[in-house]
Amino acid sequence: MYDEEHILRIEDLKVEFPISIGTVRAVNGVDLELVRGEVMGLVGESGCGKSTLGFSILRLLRPPGRISGGRIIYNGHDIVQMGQEELLALRGSKIAMIFQDPLTSLNPLFSIGEHFVETLRAHEKGISKKDALERSEKVLESLGIAGERLREYPHQMSGGMRQRIMIGLALILNPDLLIADEPTTALDVIVEAQFLDLLDDLRKQYNLTIILITHNLGNVAQLADRITVMYGGTIAEVGPAQSIFDEPLHPYTQGLLASIPNIKLDQPELKTMPGSPPDLVDPPAGCVFHPRCPYVMDICTKERPPVFARNGHRMSCWLYR
Repeated sequence: MYDEEHILRIEDLKVEFPISIGTVRAVNGVDLELVRGEVMGLVGESGCGKSTLGFSILRLLRPPGRISGGRIIYNGHDIVQMGQEELLALRGSKIAMIFQDPLTSLNPLFSIGEHFVETLRAHEKGISKKDALERSEKVLESLGIAGERLREYPHQMSGGMRQRIMIGLALILNPDLLIADEPTTALDVIVEAQFLDLLDDLRKQYNLTIILITHNLGNVAQLADRITVMYGGTIAEVGPAQSIFDEPLHPYTQGLLASIPNIKLDQPELKTMPGSPPDLVDPPAGCVFHPRCPYVMDICTKERPPVFARNGHRMSCWLYR
């Protein structure tokens, strides 16, 4: 069913990677709704499944990875059930992605202009090279890069400029939804701040809905309307960004925020969460966070918690039953 408010709905999504010692359950029963026009911050420790979730939305999982269950509903259409032609039409033109490392995402043998022309011609068969370059030049200039640099190659650009090129390639077809996968990983802090400001400006200019995948909570504090916290392939907590920072409810969210150094506090040593992320081949029974949880109860070790709602948050934790 078409839902005008929600541009994307994910229902009980499961993603698996069969390996020699078993099956990695990288995403394990995720439910998520994305409101049209918002920025959703998707955060969590490395290996929690956030990038896998992002790749799943566009069906870009590398074999042997596969979606083993659930639905991904975009504007009323289930992406999981789409054929190859429908997927090719969707990628780029409706849902675009900024990848983590622009240097490995760009072809070193292609000029920047050739990247843009190839992207446009893949979706607009009749477009001339001249028209494609003119459109590309306008997009580049809106990103603060001179149009004549279309003739240059990726290695001639700085890290920040290559990331802007990736944004330009993502925006050239005017998508509705932009997935940014750790987009500031290779940037220094000054360029990172400029990039986030640019992303916010582009969101307003192009009326974008954005999923910002990151481990940097400072980034989501600056940009996100809502935050989704992932742990062990599951959703721990979802809530308004400011409320997540002011009053985190899930014990994992609390531990994550407590681990951030704060220069305003008299904090002689860094706080850390005990233990390690779970083995996704053989995850713990019950709540996947229970081996590291300071509030663990008997039920936590036996039954996976359902989703509870409180103060505008949704969290999977038995504390709120």
